[in-house]
Amino acid sequence: MGLKEDFEEHAEKAKTLPESTTNEDKLILYGLFKQATVGPVNTSRPGMFNMRERAKWDAWKAVEAKSKDEAMNDYITKVKQLLEAATATA
Repeated sequence: MGLKEDFEEHAEKAKTLPESTTNEDKLILYGLFKQATVGPVNTSRPGMFNMRERAKWDAWKAVEAKSKDEAMNDYITKVKQLLEAATATA
């Protein structure tokens, strides 16, 4: 299976993560997903009153130096870690 297919499969698996997944982990996944699918940040930072969108933008900005392939690999690894942790505590 190629990287893109593996990435898409794990993007689907990420939707099954438990609600107990921390916001921090969700933001890491969001940033890696955006970097893998869109590339470097291409929008301006949301205003300070829009905390949720601002946090998502910051998470994306934090990984903008990664190539799309690096971001895909990191995303896959993170989803695997979170799924393993979820099954270990279940």
